[in-house]
Amino acid sequence: MRYTELGKTGMKISHLSFGASSLGSVFHETKLDESIRAVEVAIEGGINFIDVSPYYGHYKAETVLGQALKGIPREKYYLSTKVGRYGQDGKNTWDYSAERVTRSVYESIERLGIDFIDLINVHDIEFQAALPGGLQKVVDETLPALFELKHQGVVGHVGITDLQLENLKWVVERSEGVESILNFCHYTLNDDALADYVGFFEHHNVGVINASPLSMGLLSQRGVPAWHPAPKPLVKACEKAAAYCKEKGYPIEKLAVQYSVSFPRIASTLFSSANPENVKRNIEWANEEPDWELVNAVKEIIGNQQRVTWENT
Repeated sequence: MRYTELGKTGMKISHLSFGASSLGSVFHETKLDESIRAVEVAIEGGINFIDVSPYYGHYKAETVLGQALKGIPREKYYLSTKVGRYGQDGKNTWDYSAERVTRSVYESIERLGIDFIDLINVHDIEFQAALPGGLQKVVDETLPALFELKHQGVVGHVGITDLQLENLKWVVERSEGVESILNFCHYTLNDDALADYVGFFEHHNVGVINASPLSMGLLSQRGVPAWHPAPKPLVKACEKAAAYCKEKGYPIEKLAVQYSVSFPRIASTLFSSANPENVKRNIEWANEEPDWELVNAVKEIIGNQQRVTWENT
């Protein structure tokens, strides 16, 4: 396992990290004992960065993760959670106000059974962009509330997350103190747009975390769920690439994980699974060099479908 400092935070995190969204039964119903074991296997395999959110499973993921962490020494991991996105009784909610995000941090601490959050993120800032105050509210209200918690020693570092790279850039340009960004589906076999922004984030001393190496199912033999926002031509191209990898005896999932962790200027790539065997397999894959000839063949198959803007669907 390779360890890289996240920006200037001082945290040296594993190049493959554990995303705990699956523990909230986000993708399918999960078993508590398997979920706990999945976290244990991640730590045993050298992963030292865990990311979660109160939004995942509407607080379930944090609750399950908290149970898993009871048996793991605190010095074994860095923990990241988020504020801004929530849910209750099956309904999604958003609140980026200073009062709510401050309260959210303390609620997460209680659910997780810890007394300190290493990294607190403003979750999916694009949703605040559509609310009163827009992204400026993140700059003027949300982030200052989190900076105050950092000053108080409640959290260690402050970051932001989003699918849209331009939103992340916009906030970093206007707010001193952002220490990391988390972006998903933009350093993958079918879309490496994140690479174009790494220099910008480095210039601002902002660490970079990548997530979803399988591009939310695009780069899998199973294929995408019905809700996936990718346009149909991209879905078809990725299906063709998956079939090609299968013919070569090299699962596209393996290639996708290996490709996403291959860029050393990205501190870490997050994946999520509540299956201990899947966790172990992903760690093994991530510690191997990809077949670069196959990478190039897959990119050629996907062709000009790369970097399709999902908002256009």
